[in-house]
Amino acid sequence: MTVKKILALAAVVGVAGLTACSVSAPAPAETADAGQTSSPAASSSASASDGPSASSATSGGAKEACERFNSLFADYAAVPSGDANGYEDIYLQAEDAKDTVTGDLQGLFASLSLLAIDHSSAAESGGEPAQTSKDAVRDAVFANSGTCSAEGVTLKL
Repeated sequence: MTVKKILALAAVVGVAGLTACSVSAPAPAETADAGQTSSPAASSSASASDGPSASSATSGGAKEACERFNSLFADYAAVPSGDANGYEDIYLQAEDAKDTVTGDLQGLFASLSLLAIDHSSAAESGGEPAQTSKDAVRDAVFANSGTCSAEGVTLKL
Protein backbone atom coordinates (compact mmCIF):
# COMPACT_ATOMS: atom_id res chain seq x y z
CA MET A 1 0.00 0.00 0.00
CA THR A 2 2.89 2.42 0.58
CA VAL A 3 4.13 1.90 -2.98
CA LYS A 4 0.70 2.90 -4.27
CA LYS A 5 0.73 6.04 -2.17
CA ILE A 6 4.19 6.90 -3.46
CA LEU A 7 3.00 6.35 -7.03
CA ALA A 8 -0.08 8.46 -6.38
CA LEU A 9 2.05 11.25 -4.95
CA ALA A 10 4.42 11.07 -7.92
CA ALA A 11 1.45 11.21 -10.28
CA VAL A 12 0.04 14.26 -8.45
CA VAL A 13 3.37 16.04 -8.78
CA GLY A 14 3.59 15.04 -12.46
CA VAL A 15 0.10 16.30 -13.24
CA ALA A 16 0.76 19.52 -11.37
CA GLY A 17 3.91 19.97 -13.41
CA LEU A 18 2.11 19.27 -16.68
CA THR A 19 -0.72 21.60 -15.77
CA ALA A 20 1.66 24.37 -14.72
CA CYS A 21 3.72 23.98 -17.87
CA SER A 22 0.79 23.85 -20.25
CA VAL A 23 -0.83 26.95 -18.81
CA SER A 24 2.25 29.09 -18.27
CA ALA A 25 4.46 28.03 -21.17
CA PRO A 26 2.94 30.25 -23.89
CA ALA A 27 3.07 33.44 -21.79
CA PRO A 28 6.88 33.60 -21.49
CA ALA A 29 7.25 32.83 -25.21
CA GLU A 30 4.89 35.69 -26.09
CA THR A 31 6.66 38.03 -23.66
CA ALA A 32 10.03 37.04 -25.05
CA ASP A 33 8.82 37.63 -28.62
CA ALA A 34 7.41 41.05 -27.73
CA GLY A 35 10.53 42.20 -25.91
CA GLN A 36 13.22 40.79 -28.19
CA THR A 37 13.77 41.38 -31.87
CA SER A 38 17.42 40.36 -32.05
CA SER A 39 16.98 36.80 -33.29
CA PRO A 40 14.62 35.99 -36.16
CA ALA A 41 15.31 32.27 -35.67
CA ALA A 42 14.00 32.48 -32.10
CA SER A 43 10.85 34.25 -33.28
CA SER A 44 10.12 31.71 -35.99
CA SER A 45 10.68 28.74 -33.69
CA ALA A 46 8.42 30.26 -31.03
CA SER A 47 5.73 30.94 -33.63
CA ALA A 48 5.93 27.39 -34.91
CA SER A 49 5.43 25.95 -31.43
CA ASP A 50 2.55 28.25 -30.46
CA GLY A 51 0.09 26.82 -33.00
CA PRO A 52 -2.52 24.16 -32.31
CA SER A 53 -0.38 21.51 -33.95
CA ALA A 54 2.10 21.73 -31.07
CA SER A 55 -0.51 20.77 -28.49
CA SER A 56 -2.16 18.16 -30.65
CA ALA A 57 0.89 16.39 -32.03
CA THR A 58 0.63 12.66 -31.47
CA SER A 59 1.98 9.54 -33.04
CA GLY A 60 -1.58 8.56 -33.99
CA GLY A 61 -3.27 11.96 -34.20
CA ALA A 62 -5.25 14.13 -31.85
CA LYS A 63 -8.54 12.52 -32.81
CA GLU A 64 -7.27 9.07 -31.86
CA ALA A 65 -5.87 10.40 -28.58
CA CYS A 66 -9.18 12.04 -27.68
CA GLU A 67 -11.11 8.89 -28.55
CA ARG A 68 -8.64 6.80 -26.54
CA PHE A 69 -9.16 9.05 -23.51
CA ASN A 70 -12.96 8.67 -23.79
CA SER A 71 -12.56 4.90 -24.02
CA LEU A 72 -10.22 4.71 -21.03
CA PHE A 73 -12.42 6.99 -18.95
CA ALA A 74 -15.44 4.80 -19.74
CA ASP A 75 -13.40 1.75 -18.66
CA TYR A 76 -12.41 3.59 -15.47
CA ALA A 77 -16.05 4.40 -14.71
CA ALA A 78 -17.01 0.75 -15.24
CA VAL A 79 -14.55 -0.60 -12.64
CA PRO A 80 -16.38 -1.78 -9.51
CA SER A 81 -15.62 0.58 -6.60
CA GLY A 82 -13.72 -1.99 -4.53
CA ASP A 83 -11.62 -3.41 -7.38
CA ALA A 84 -8.13 -2.02 -6.71
CA ASN A 85 -6.62 -4.17 -9.47
CA GLY A 86 -9.12 -2.85 -12.01
CA TYR A 87 -8.08 0.72 -11.22
CA GLU A 88 -4.41 -0.27 -11.46
CA ASP A 89 -5.08 -1.66 -14.95
CA ILE A 90 -6.57 1.68 -15.99
CA TYR A 91 -3.55 3.44 -14.47
CA LEU A 92 -1.15 1.34 -16.54
CA GLN A 93 -3.15 1.85 -19.74
CA ALA A 94 -3.30 5.61 -19.16
CA GLU A 95 0.46 5.73 -18.55
CA ASP A 96 1.04 3.84 -21.81
CA ALA A 97 -1.32 6.17 -23.69
CA LYS A 98 0.43 9.23 -22.21
CA ASP A 99 3.66 8.09 -23.87
CA THR A 100 2.01 8.16 -27.32
CA VAL A 101 1.08 11.86 -27.26
CA THR A 102 2.85 15.16 -26.81
CA GLY A 103 1.90 18.57 -25.55
CA ASP A 104 -1.26 19.27 -23.62
CA LEU A 105 -2.82 15.95 -24.60
CA GLN A 106 -0.41 14.23 -22.21
CA GLY A 107 -2.30 15.92 -19.39
CA LEU A 108 -5.45 13.98 -20.25
CA PHE A 109 -3.76 10.65 -19.68
CA ALA A 110 -1.57 11.85 -16.80
CA SER A 111 -4.62 13.07 -14.90
CA LEU A 112 -6.53 9.86 -15.59
CA SER A 113 -3.60 7.75 -14.40
CA LEU A 114 -3.45 9.88 -11.24
CA LEU A 115 -7.17 9.39 -10.62
CA ALA A 116 -6.95 5.65 -11.25
CA ILE A 117 -3.99 5.04 -8.93
CA ASP A 118 -5.56 7.25 -6.27
CA HIS A 119 -8.82 5.31 -6.59
CA SER A 120 -6.88 2.03 -6.42
CA SER A 121 -5.36 3.06 -3.08
CA ALA A 122 -8.71 4.23 -1.77
CA ALA A 123 -10.52 1.10 -2.98
CA GLU A 124 -8.56 -1.07 -0.57
CA SER A 125 -10.06 0.80 2.35
CA GLY A 126 -13.48 1.33 0.75
CA GLY A 127 -12.90 5.03 0.16
CA GLU A 128 -13.03 7.39 -2.77
CA PRO A 129 -10.20 9.14 -4.61
CA ALA A 130 -9.20 12.62 -3.48
CA GLN A 131 -11.12 15.56 -4.90
CA THR A 132 -7.84 16.95 -6.27
CA SER A 133 -7.50 13.86 -8.47
CA LYS A 134 -11.02 14.34 -9.79
CA ASP A 135 -10.34 18.04 -10.36
CA ALA A 136 -7.15 17.25 -12.29
CA VAL A 137 -9.12 15.16 -14.79
CA ARG A 138 -11.79 17.85 -15.11
CA ASP A 139 -9.14 20.52 -15.70
CA ALA A 140 -7.33 18.41 -18.29
CA VAL A 141 -10.60 17.76 -20.14
CA PHE A 142 -11.36 21.48 -20.12
CA ALA A 143 -7.84 22.33 -21.34
CA ASN A 144 -8.08 19.88 -24.24
CA SER A 145 -11.74 20.29 -25.20
CA GLY A 146 -10.91 22.73 -28.01
CA THR A 147 -8.32 20.44 -29.57
CA CYS A 148 -10.61 17.42 -29.37
CA SER A 149 -13.68 19.33 -30.58
CA ALA A 150 -11.70 20.54 -33.58
CA GLU A 151 -11.12 16.85 -34.38
CA GLY A 152 -14.82 16.05 -34.03
CA VAL A 153 -14.50 14.35 -30.63
CA THR A 154 -16.32 15.50 -27.51
CA LEU A 155 -14.48 14.56 -24.33
CA LYS A 156 -16.77 12.86 -21.84
CA LEU A 157 -16.61 12.60 -18.07
